[in-house]
Amino acid sequence: MANIKSAIKRAKTNEKRRAHRAAQKSAMRTAVKKFLQAVDNQNKEQAAELLKVANRTLDKAVTKGLIHKNAAARKKSRLTKKFQAFNA
Repeated sequence: MANIKSAIKRAKTNEKRRAHRAAQKSAMRTAVKKFLQAVDNQNKEQAAELLKVANRTLDKAVTKGLIHKNAAARKKSRLTKKFQAFNA
């Protein structure tokens, strides 16, 4: 455990940030999983709406520094490709 006051504060804020980022990452993964479930269940309207939500959450994750922009672009591309194949 840290002895210096600033180090104690740093440890506390790091733990807070870690928990917050974990929650945001979890929400991002959940949005993607919900979209994939809608595609598996053959629900076109729901899949279209959830694709927008997933793309939005991925973009927010990039702006908050949770994932790299290329990783988000790759995920969005794969989700869109899956939706197009499902829609055809």
